[in-house]
Amino acid sequence: MRGVGDGPAPVVADVRVAVRRLLGEVRPAGVLVACSGGADSVALAAATAFEAPRLDVPAGLVTVDHGLQEGSAAWAAETTELGRRLGLDPVLVRRVEVGDAGGPEAAARSARYAALAEAAGDRAVLLAHTLDDQAETVLLGLGRGSGPRSIAGMRPVDGRWLRPLLGIRRETTRAACAAGHLPYRDDPHNADPRFTRVRLRTDVLPRLEEALHGGVAEALARTAELVRDDLDALDGLAATLTPASPTLPVDGLAAQPRAIRTRVLRNWVGIPLNAAQLRALDALVADWHGQGPVALPSGRTVRRASGMLHLAGPDR
Repeated sequence: MRGVGDGPAPVVADVRVAVRRLLGEVRPAGVLVACSGGADSVALAAATAFEAPRLDVPAGLVTVDHGLQEGSAAWAAETTELGRRLGLDPVLVRRVEVGDAGGPEAAARSARYAALAEAAGDRAVLLAHTLDDQAETVLLGLGRGSGPRSIAGMRPVDGRWLRPLLGIRRETTRAACAAGHLPYRDDPHNADPRFTRVRLRTDVLPRLEEALHGGVAEALARTAELVRDDLDALDGLAATLTPASPTLPVDGLAAQPRAIRTRVLRNWVGIPLNAAQLRALDALVADWHGQGPVALPSGRTVRRASGMLHLAGPDR
């Protein structure tokens, strides 16, 4: 039985330590906790309210009302009231209109992130993604065959977006809320099988856990971390080989592995490329047989002449 002076429950301490470590590493000038009112973000808000003052980091809270469910405005008001009780300041609500571009999940995400960025200003935003969310993200990437960047999952630090709970299980955040007598809400969308993530969460991952005798979520999250390390190393090497000029020598680049060549080419052209465009550019380097210029977005073109690639178009 726990008594006075025993300190926080272990699950509460786990969440606080995760927040303390990331805030201590990044030392942002200020943060807003993105709080939906679910267990993950409520646990994050409570831990931030405890840890941020000890690190002299001003901390507030923002909740986004997507307007997609009856009573969403009332729940947003309850979430902001919880933020005030925790001592977070400022406490903000942003209401958004969700379109339909890319499907309901993608549209809601785009609207939410835009609202969070606007509310944050120059502050960092703490997001409550857990190890379980990371595992789902990796599994989605594997299923779609979308390459190592999707398998690398979410980063703990990604610009203004900070995710201190990527090593914390969802069951821990729920237990932390229970231990702290913190109210939270289970979003009905998180149990709606129309959504791909919900099917992964409620059907696919449990079957994998059963078939492989447990540890699947942790293994997927560990895989993401290892892949991120490899991507960072490759990206760093490619950056050292990318010139700032509109010409790129072919000989030295052709000797590099494809993983390096394609990164250098992406860096060099300076705009997003699809797979077909990148293959055509790489062919100018590694499979040259006199082909013509490659047309790229934004009116840019790349041609090969005299052992060099030449980039032409706006701003070049």
